[in-house]
Amino acid sequence: MTLKKNPSLWLCIGMDLLGSLSYALPIWGEWFDIVFAPISAFMFYLLFGGRVGKIGAIVNFTEEIMPFIDIIPTFTLAYFYIKLTNKSDLNI
Repeated sequence: MTLKKNPSLWLCIGMDLLGSLSYALPIWGEWFDIVFAPISAFMFYLLFGGRVGKIGAIVNFTEEIMPFIDIIPTFTLAYFYIKLTNKSDLNI
């Protein structure tokens, strides 16, 4: 099941900011990552679909679940990857 293969840039930035929220929650932040990692990976797959969605979901899950590396903007990087490789007509 894939919702759409062309998420907006603003949605991607929003998901990355939500993933970085753990830095704003000093004690509870890493617990938030444990809960957010599978949700984020599932959303990544739904938003991008196909090969990019599958590989990106694995990378996104790993990035979110590992402590102190969840600052990497995986959704935004995937957005620009698809835009630059002309995989889809993305909206801003």
